[in-house]
Amino acid sequence: MRVLVTGGCGFIGRYVTAELLENGYEVRILDSLVEQVHAEEQPARTDGVEYLFGDVRDPALVREALDGVDGVLHLAAEVGVGQSMYEISRYVGANDLGTAVLLENMIDRPIKRIVVASSMSVYGEGLYETEDGRRIDRARRTRNRIQAAQWDPVDASGRTLTPIPTDEEKPVDLASIYALSKYAQEREVLIFGQAYPVEAVALRLFNVFGAGQALSNPYTGVLANFASRLANDQAPLVFEDGNQKRDFVHVKDVARAFRLALECQSADGQVINIGSGRAYSVRQVAELVAEALDKSAVKPEILGKARSGDIRNCFADIAKARDLLGFEPRYRLEDSVAEFAEWVRTTGAVDNAAQMRKQLEERGLVS
Repeated sequence: MRVLVTGGCGFIGRYVTAELLENGYEVRILDSLVEQVHAEEQPARTDGVEYLFGDVRDPALVREALDGVDGVLHLAAEVGVGQSMYEISRYVGANDLGTAVLLENMIDRPIKRIVVASSMSVYGEGLYETEDGRRIDRARRTRNRIQAAQWDPVDASGRTLTPIPTDEEKPVDLASIYALSKYAQEREVLIFGQAYPVEAVALRLFNVFGAGQALSNPYTGVLANFASRLANDQAPLVFEDGNQKRDFVHVKDVARAFRLALECQSADGQVINIGSGRAYSVRQVAELVAEALDKSAVKPEILGKARSGDIRNCFADIAKARDLLGFEPRYRLEDSVAEFAEWVRTTGAVDNAAQMRKQLEERGLVS
């Protein structure tokens, strides 16, 4: 089976490609090599993989990329919540129009299945419970509470809510342009699958980490941001109070999930969370990375400010991935951070976090 991987030269795409090759697939990659994500103009190539370089919005190139393929894993996207709030046309164009061009050129082709990379960001705030055990699926923080450093969502009576694992039944609540674009991507793909004889699956990825992240991209994953700061003897920049909780899933687990989503019949037409099923505070993550890099003396800088579009808590309920895909995470953050740190030591990292903070503050996107 030949599979097209859009964005296949990116962080996740490289691991997905390796997973496919190890399991007997032929792979073709389409990638635009966006400079912010790819430090090198021409990435190292893998034997047996066919490469096409260019924009997924180019219909002629997409038609060429789709010739003779049986399945598509669509990972190509601009990624970054904060940046999406001011480079709006860039994110909507690459993510939503790019997906539209891809799908339009799949019509009348014998492609069996497409799997699209969506994001946990579509949920906005994760699920919560009230003190009496009622489920709250549309918790939101007000600007006034955030400016008063009251970080946690409360119910209508002002009582504290308890975060719980977020499942796929939670309604989406889009809090950023990035989230909007990722939701549009997944809906485009699933609607296409309903209209044409193509099986379609959307994977909502939580915070992906592992060796190979773009360490000099300040809008990439939080582990890479912290590692870049620490590698340059700078304190990790932690927004709010650092107690916000996230789910961190290893990139090798994510790659396996994409292959399973390509293979499992029961996944057709489904939206599926891909995470670790564990919750970690951002402060805890900063401390884990510092310890692994032997930089424990460099304490996180707690900013006491929130970025526009950020949420307080969201971590995955992965029961559906277990049931439909047989997916089980194999790499826990606390067991994998040493390997990640060793990779960071051998990789040059330019610290651009201060530049990112300045760009957001100049536009009034930090409060």
